Amino acid sequence: MTNQQEPGTADTPGTAGTAASDPDVSPASAHTPHAHNSAKLAVVVGALGVVFGDIGTSPLYTLQTVFNPEDPHPVPVSTNNVFGVVSLIFWSVMIIVTVTYILLAMRADNDGEGGVMALITLLRRWRSTHPSRRAAIVLASVGLFGASLFFGDGMITPAISVLSAVEGLKVVEPSLTDYVVPITAVIIVILFMVQRRGTESVGRVFGPIMIVWFAVIGACGISGIVEHPGILKALSPTYAIGFLTGHFHIAFFALAAIVLAVTGAEALYADMGHFGRRAISRGWLFLVLPACTLSYFGQGALILEDNKNISSPFFLLVPDWGRLPLVLLATAATVIASQAVITGAYSVASQAAQLGYLPRLRVAHTSPTTMGQIYVPFVNWLLFASVLTLIFAFRSSAALAYAYGMTVTGTITITTLLFFYVAHYRWNVPKWLIALGAVPLLSVDALFIAANLTKLVHGAWLPLLIALTAFTVMTTWQRGREVVTAEREQAEGPLQEFIDELGSGEIPVRTVPGTAVFLNRGNVSAPLALRANVEHNQVRHEHVVIVAITTEPVPRVAEDQRVTVNDLGYGDDGITHVTAKFGYMENPNVPAALARLDAAATEGTIDLDNASYFLSKIELRRGKARTMAGWRKQLFLATSHITADAAEYFGLPRDRTVIIGSHIEV
Repeated sequence: MTNQQEPGTADTPGTAGTAASDPDVSPASAHTPHAHNSAKLAVVVGALGVVFGDIGTSPLYTLQTVFNPEDPHPVPVSTNNVFGVVSLIFWSVMIIVTVTYILLAMRADNDGEGGVMALITLLRRWRSTHPSRRAAIVLASVGLFGASLFFGDGMITPAISVLSAVEGLKVVEPSLTDYVVPITAVIIVILFMVQRRGTESVGRVFGPIMIVWFAVIGACGISGIVEHPGILKALSPTYAIGFLTGHFHIAFFALAAIVLAVTGAEALYADMGHFGRRAISRGWLFLVLPACTLSYFGQGALILEDNKNISSPFFLLVPDWGRLPLVLLATAATVIASQAVITGAYSVASQAAQLGYLPRLRVAHTSPTTMGQIYVPFVNWLLFASVLTLIFAFRSSAALAYAYGMTVTGTITITTLLFFYVAHYRWNVPKWLIALGAVPLLSVDALFIAANLTKLVHGAWLPLLIALTAFTVMTTWQRGREVVTAEREQAEGPLQEFIDELGSGEIPVRTVPGTAVFLNRGNVSAPLALRANVEHNQVRHEHVVIVAITTEPVPRVAEDQRVTVNDLGYGDDGITHVTAKFGYMENPNVPAALARLDAAATEGTIDLDNASYFLSKIELRRGKARTMAGWRKQLFLATSHITADAAEYFGLPRDRTVIIGSHIEV
């Protein structure tokens, strides 16, 4: 037995997706060319500090993992293999990041927002009118699994990133090897402990730090290339193709580690709403891509010079005196990368809750000026426990790398699949052109997935288990909400019929002064709290406002479209129905929405300063009806325990909020 308050919100049709917004410059700053360019530069710098942390720290561990001698399928160190691996890394990055994400996927957005969740909401929006409704539903479920994979990414990225940076201490001083895991754990503890304070002040320095990071790794790469300039031949795709075709038995297994070079690619798409497609594209093409390329080629040159350098090619690129400063800079960069993924996990969880895939979660805004900066305590502590467990269980970045690749390849493949589906059905791109792009890109993705499946028993099972667990929880919650909603509507009875009975006097009721606001799930059924107040207490307030909160499949709703009013057929009974609309990236503040109401539309002035708010608290019990499998019922009931307090979630004043209880069997 458990309690649940107003689980989830309804989904309603919205408007079609638009071209990605590019907040490069505000109108106020666009008066002069100098101000315009400064604003653009500021957005790009901001994107460097948030978007590129994960993919920008991949050079720390990618080549080291490829040539790891302890790998179950080791890649022999030879001149041909080094050229082939470096070429494969470069062209994998070009195909997956530059082509799939920068050139293609980032053109598909949901009112400026990107990422798997944006694609899911687009599919949910179209499925009722789509010619292939079943396909849209199936692909939305596939997208939901992609979002589930992101939670695994949020657990693995902080662990592998910070571990790989701190492991540089082994190069500086081998006697410090035993301290790598404890130091990593301390950094992770501090990182998660400060999350509740927000990242606004720290975020201001993220961009400059990452600029220094990319400048340094690019310079280090150049130093390696100068010693062996022949490595630049690997820029030719013939080396990558030759390695794959001539040494497939080696290249295939190498792909499981090469995929680490594109970790964080999804972040470029997911953070598009904050920085815009142009700023992210500029940052990638003009700084991040060149810096990472130089680092990979410099490391390749270093390995060609001496096979022993495979132990830590990234840190060995610099002389002894520069290794400790590089370890400190790398640690800062990986903390930034971890922060970006953690913040992304908050955002995905919050959006999933708004869309009805998770229970209502407590969300705290950590910045008074930046909407996207949020803190979700439940997700924070879940990630914290998971990251620490991974660090102490795997104890090295090389061991974690086996698990990491599966989350990356899975998310990339799902994003690619959904993009081409949207391109065909939304933009009417002909099938032959879709096939021309989808077949080669999905073939590359499939090759990476197949390679990572060979690591299944070595750790690749972990992200799949995490994703499967998250997917099961979300789909179970969605199904449970449907069952609860159906039961509630039956218990509450039709709203219009209830209002008609009140208007005709069939129900004896006494009117008392004041305003009462009843939160409801729509305009079909009567609020349980209102019905209980009338039937048991035989009273109603002079002004009654029934508020239905809907989550639109768009990121944010314009203020002039926030509320709609319905008098329910009676213009003088003092009862008004209000629909308050919020985007899936907004926190629903009911008093703020009601403050926009016009007294003429609400049959008199609503006294919000003294209004009483009524909530229906639902006690859930396991029933005998075969609505779900028994284990799913237990999972649904268990998940309901993390439901956030309704009064706090909807911004209601606690001292004027009344909760009336009821129970429903699932």
